[in-house]
Amino acid sequence: MATNRGVAYMGPGKVEVQSIDFPKMQTPQGRSIEHGAILKIVSTNICGSDQHMVRGRTTAPKGLILGHEITGEVIEKGKDVEFINVGDLVSVPFNIACGRCRACRERHTGVCLNVNPQQPGGAYGYVDMGGWVGGQAQYVLVPYADFNLLKFPDKDQAMSKIKDLTMLSDILPTGYHGAKSAGVEVGSIVYIAGAGPVGMAAAAASQILGAAVTIVGDRNTERLAHAKKMGFETIDISKHDDLSAQIEQLVGVPEVDAAVDAVGFEASSHGKSNEAAPASVLNQLMGITFVAGGVGIPGLYVVEDPGAPNEDAKKGVLKIRFGKGWSRSLHFHTGQAPVLQYNRQLMQAILHDRLPIAKIVNATVISLDDAPKGYADFDKGAAKKYVLDPNGYLGKAA
Repeated sequence: MATNRGVAYMGPGKVEVQSIDFPKMQTPQGRSIEHGAILKIVSTNICGSDQHMVRGRTTAPKGLILGHEITGEVIEKGKDVEFINVGDLVSVPFNIACGRCRACRERHTGVCLNVNPQQPGGAYGYVDMGGWVGGQAQYVLVPYADFNLLKFPDKDQAMSKIKDLTMLSDILPTGYHGAKSAGVEVGSIVYIAGAGPVGMAAAAASQILGAAVTIVGDRNTERLAHAKKMGFETIDISKHDDLSAQIEQLVGVPEVDAAVDAVGFEASSHGKSNEAAPASVLNQLMGITFVAGGVGIPGLYVVEDPGAPNEDAKKGVLKIRFGKGWSRSLHFHTGQAPVLQYNRQLMQAILHDRLPIAKIVNATVISLDDAPKGYADFDKGAAKKYVLDPNGYLGKAA
């Protein structure tokens, strides 16, 4: 049997590459299954959501194998898998979904009812998401393979665009979901809080949806410089307390048609010393969004945040000015992106040269052994999206 290695969370600020078990056709609870496929991983990305755990801001246990952004080649499949075959090159949605429950049938795959006994929704290598082993490794199991996997139509073509296609597992559909659920359409003026990879994906999505002006706000000068280089307007939120005034300087009015929170519960903004900054971000977005507009919230929020500045925030309770949002008739959309709603269309946009997402998020390939350094650099705010190459596929493609 082949060996396997993966990136393990070992406590706040520490990850290490370890020898781990080769995947078995079974659930985290040990039940044998025949609807799964085992993949040899082609690419797997470091995500900001992983970074939340590594910073110690969740209840993730030590030893958790990280990674939910996965692209791979099928090397084994269960006898119940009919339409995916050995040798297929596939994208893996980070949502694990059964395809059979009411939520999945209604295409809400981010809140599948059957893959996580703790709460709705499952994911690979993530705290409270069902115990499924993560994919920052050489091999991984994908359950319900026929339903979950997106097969690339041509392997050679896919490998020529693999740094773009690896974004289909999470950040590109997540950014697109944030923009679309906020109501971005042709001619929209859009503000995106956060210039990290998800924020840049939301900016790219806004562009392809037809936005007239896309503004990205952050306090990280390196990330803002990259966003500017990619053609987006930028705002350094550290230089002014009045976001609406900064927006007015750019577009002539102090408001936008749609706003996206691409940061989540670890946001850093104009919050008070004993107030969780995400509340400040969300309240700001309500203030700058035109009446009856929308706020998309693809940024991650958790039920428990042990590192929060006060007891309420540790339980996910934030001081949101909901009355302000209500009085302005705003609509809000939260939660995991249902990747299967978007990934095929976004794949086509990539394959037909409409969406150079790897360039926009500054995809940077590193080895599996360099994952700890990648986490450290990402934590410092590097304007990069780190892509791991655990089996040497990307090196050969290059």
